[in-house]
Order: sequence, then structure tokens, then C-alpha cells
Amino acid sequence: MVNVEQNGESQARGKLKAARRIVIKLGTSTVTDVKGGVCLERVAPITEEIAQLLSAGRQVLLVSSGAVGLGRSLLGLHASRLKDMAVKQACAAAGQSLLMESYKKLFDALGQKVAQVLLTEEDFSNWERYSNLRRTMEKLLGFGVLPIVNENDTVSTAELETVSGRRQAAFSDNDRLAALVMSGMEADALVLLTNVEGFLRKKGGGKQAELETFVERVTPEIRAEAAGPSQNGRGGMSTKIEAAEIAMNCGGVALIAHGAGATTLQSAFAGERVGTVFAPATRMRGKRRWLAYAAGVRGRVVVDAGAQRAITAGKASLLNSGVVRVEREFGAMDVVSIRDLEGREFARGIAAYASEERSSDEKKAAARVWFTRENIVVLELAG
Repeated sequence: MVNVEQNGESQARGKLKAARRIVIKLGTSTVTDVKGGVCLERVAPITEEIAQLLSAGRQVLLVSSGAVGLGRSLLGLHASRLKDMAVKQACAAAGQSLLMESYKKLFDALGQKVAQVLLTEEDFSNWERYSNLRRTMEKLLGFGVLPIVNENDTVSTAELETVSGRRQAAFSDNDRLAALVMSGMEADALVLLTNVEGFLRKKGGGKQAELETFVERVTPEIRAEAAGPSQNGRGGMSTKIEAAEIAMNCGGVALIAHGAGATTLQSAFAGERVGTVFAPATRMRGKRRWLAYAAGVRGRVVVDAGAQRAITAGKASLLNSGVVRVEREFGAMDVVSIRDLEGREFARGIAAYASEERSSDEKKAAARVWFTRENIVVLELAG
């Protein structure tokens, strides 16, 4: 059993070593110091390592947090002021320029060109914009430019705002944003640099947490142990585990590692045993990945058992007759969550008709929904 696990970790680290296109995410705790400025002691070595990866022929996309914290420090505001959404957005606007200025200086000294890419939820939830984003990114990479990505917090509240602690958008933190960039760009690897060595897990009932160097599958137990926010950032280990799982389902390898090490990236891409590596799973196709992870879900329908079987086991589309009720209205071409009679989501699809277009059968009063088989993504089989 141990040999099998060691072999799985060896294969995962081998894939990381061979990765050509990489998404690297730096968290707030890595980017900023205790005074609220850019921590050059940590960031400068990382930029040097990224430049080395680029010189070696790899392609890198950098997702960086830190704008809100930098802006708050610049404006001299107490952390309590960030409870106001407009203040957060003002801090993001002020801090983003400082963040990019720091990166530009560091990469200019290394002879590397950079480009700022600010994204909103609509860049992911709309298929056309999602496709255009990929084309733009491909051009930047083709020109040898390093894209530096962040959410456009000045106009978007998807990352800044949560309701009852639950995500309300395609992405609500930069860990997930990095995973969606990795998915959209079909990258080989996702690296999340943070303020801990990796995924720390309690073993044998002890209180002391130990580094889990390899994760083959994300289980409910792993999710439970990863709960809890980070000290300075908006995310935490739970969001990193979720991002790693997205990367795994995109057929890529993920790594969570400490961002303070001067040679973390160099060691990781040399195949050395650093951080926690996550094994890749079967890759979803492009549009299926988009529906499963990036698409903004507009509507929600509950279907009967027959329709559920037809979707999960057969090759049928979802027709009006299989819809029990519409729980959230939607328009034509909107992404709709398909749920079983217990309310569990098991698939998603793109509606061919708006929910207000009623059936002639008034007794059913169900929406005229129609999903082609290729647009239905089976997320989880009930039971």
C-alpha cells in the first residue's frame, strides 16, 4: 500500500517536473508584509524563479493577491473599515497600481515583460467572453509576456462579498480564480504558494498536524480538516483544496507549498519533494469543464427519477416532461443547475428556452427546457 502511494506521488511529481504551462498563485500572506507593503524579501526570489522557468522554455501565468491590503496601507485605513464594500473597492483601486508597479520593477530588472489582466466573473460565466479571454492570454504567452492576473475588485464584488460564508459567484477568491485560469488555459500545473508548508493533517488522533505530501483524491475528511480562513487573506486551506481539486479534474497536477522558500519553485519543478502534490485525474473536455466550474448558474430545475436516469445513464436530453418544477427562473442559453428530487445537483446544462415559456400542459406548468446531451455535465451520481 505504501509502495503504491509512493509510486503515485512519484508520478505526480514527475508530471510537475515535466509541466510546460504553469499557473502560479501568490496569496496575500506571501505578497504583503506586516506593515501592509509588498514583502520584497519573499516576492523578489519568487520573481527570479519565475524568470528562470520562462528562460527554460516554460510558460507561466501569475495570479496575485494583495491589492486590497496594499491599498488599505496606502490610504492609512484600519482593517475594520474594510467591512464597507465601497471602501474595499477603493482600496483595491489604490493597491492594484502599487502591486503592478512592484512586479514591473522586479521583472524589468530580470528582462521580463509583464501584462496586467484584471478579470470579473462575467469573463468566466459567459462562454463567448471566456473564449475571448483564452485567445488574449494565448497571444500574450506567444509574445513571451508574463500575464499577471487578479480580479477587478474595483468593479466586481464576486471575490470581496460573500453571503453567509458561501460563494455566490464563479469565483470568490484568488485560489479558485487561479484554478479557473488553469482550466481555461489548459495548463499542466497549478502552484499555490502560501504561508504554510502545504496541507497539514492530523494523524493518529494526535493534536500535532503533519505535512501530507501527496493527495490522490480529495475526500470529505480532507475538506473537513482544511476548514478555516487564513490569517491575512480572504481564503484559506479549504479554498486551496477546492482549487487543487479543480486542477485535478482538469487533468493537471496541483501543488500547495510555502511561499517564503527562496528555492521552492526551483525544487518543485526539479521533481523534489516539497509541499503537497495532488495527482491529476481524467481531464474533462473544454466546454464540460466550463459548465462544471466556470459558468455562472442562472436557473435551477428539479427533475423526476426517470429524467435523472436518462441523463446519467443514457444519452437522452432533458425534455419538458421530465421537469418537476422550476426553482429559479432563467433565460434562453442560460446555464441551469439540474437537481434530483432530494435537491442535490447532479448535472448542468444550457437551456434552449426561457423558463417563462410555459408548456401547453397547464397541469405541469413546467418550463420548456431542452438540453442537448453534449451540454449536460454529470457532476455527481446520486447514491
